This record gives sequence, C-alpha cells and structure tokens, in this order.
Amino acid sequence: MDHAGWRSRGYLPHCDERGLVQHIIFGLADALPHSAPAGVGGALDRAEWADHELDRGLGSRLLATPDHAAEVQRCLLRDDGQRYALAAWCIMPTHVHVVAEQFDAHPLGDIVQAWKSVTSHAINKAETRKDPLWRREYFDRFMRSEAQFAWTVEYVERNPVTAGLIERPEGWRFSSARWRRCA
Repeated sequence: MDHAGWRSRGYLPHCDERGLVQHIIFGLADALPHSAPAGVGGALDRAEWADHELDRGLGSRLLATPDHAAEVQRCLLRDDGQRYALAAWCIMPTHVHVVAEQFDAHPLGDIVQAWKSVTSHAINKAETRKDPLWRREYFDRFMRSEAQFAWTVEYVERNPVTAGLIERPEGWRFSSARWRRCA
C-alpha cells in the first residue's frame, strides 16, 4: 500500500510517508476549547497555543486515572515493532505524545485511528460513557534532523515536569522516560 504524502481532513495537514519519524499528539475531546482565541493565527501559533492549553489539564482529565493511562500505554506498546517503532511516548492527563517511525503498509492515520478506537472503547466502557473520547484531529510533525529528534524525545519525556506534575521525567509512570532511565 502506498502512503499518501501530504493530506488533510479539513483542519490540519498531515504528512504520511513510510520511514518518517513523527511526533504525534492526540488529546481528549474536552481538553481544548473548540477554537483558538482571536489573535492566534498561523500554524505555529495554533500549535503553541494548543500545547499550552493541553498542559493546563482542562476538561475531564480521564487519562489521569491510572487504569486509563495504562490502557493507552498498553495499546501503544502492542504494535511497537510491527506497525511502527516507538522512540518515545508520554500519556498526560488530557493528551498523549508519541514519537514513532512509520513502517511500510501502515499509514499514520490508520495507526492513530487504531490507538484512538481501541482505547476509546475500553475507557468509555470502564466509565460507562458514550460520548466521543478523543478529538477528531491529531497533530503530527516529522523529524527533519537528528537534533530535532533528540530535542523532541527530551520534550516528550519532560512534558510532565514542564506541566508541573512531577519533578523528574523518570518518575512519570506512563512515559518512555521511566522505561529508558530505569532499564
């Protein structure tokens, strides 16, 4: 199956090519306001605004429940090495960061959809809820250099520290930092 290259579902552009290492962020449906405030314009401004808002921990914070975060982590790890190669991840109370390399025949949109579908069913069942769990769109940015890759992995693993949830990255239970530094 050929990968699509650049595509969009109406709001965010996505780059989808085999072998790309991507930083992917997907969040709970209620973690962001429906639109950015006036004055937040370009793609970079919107990304920075969304990043700040997600770290504020607004909404239901369903991923702050350890069983729910563990379900997301299990789902990410399940196909690691088969459909993609995980380089880093962090499950925050309102959103998930993943750095992964796409493998042949596994488009990024299909991978993210599988993560969201499996975890949505499990978490909604546990919470006896029917509302959408995840935001429709996800953010992705492909790595253009080794320096960007190293910075991004550090950024992902330090996210709980930056958000003021913990003092050291390896102390966050649902992150590759814990696995990397405790191995």
